Amino acid sequence: MDQLDRRILALLCENARMPVKDIAHQVSLTSPAVSSRIRKMERDGIIARYTVVMNPQDKNVINALISVATLPAQRDALTSALQQEPQVQKCFHVTGSHSYIVKVCCPDMSALEHLITQLQTYGQTSTQIILSTPVDRQVRGYIKEV
Repeated sequence: MDQLDRRILALLCENARMPVKDIAHQVSLTSPAVSSRIRKMERDGIIARYTVVMNPQDKNVINALISVATLPAQRDALTSALQQEPQVQKCFHVTGSHSYIVKVCCPDMSALEHLITQLQTYGQTSTQIILSTPVDRQVRGYIKEV
C-alpha cells in the first residue's frame, strides 16, 4: 500500500459513496487507475466492507457500553448470542476485570434493560450509558492524513 492508496482510503473513509471520478481528480489519477486500486484493496482485505454510520447524536436511541465478566467456558456461548443480537454494534475482547465490552444501540431504556438481563446469564455486567462523543476518529480508522 503506497501514499496514493492511503489518500484514496482517506477519501473513501470520509465518503464511501464518493464517485471514482471525484477521487481520481483529487489524487491526480485516471478513473480506471483508481478503480483498479480500490478493487485490489478490496481483494487484499484492506477494504473489508462499506457501511452506513448512523448519527451518534441521534436522541431517539440509547447508546451504551456493557462490560461482561464471564468464565472461559461461557465465552463461545456469549459471543454467539451477541452475534445474533441486532442491537449489538461491536464486541471487544479485553483485558482487565471484564472479559468483553459490548457497544450497543437500543431504541429505548426497556430494550437496554432487557439486553442487560440477557447478558447477565453469562456473567456479571457493568453498564455505562454514552452521553456524548466528544472525539470520534472512527471515520478515519488507521489512515494517516496525507
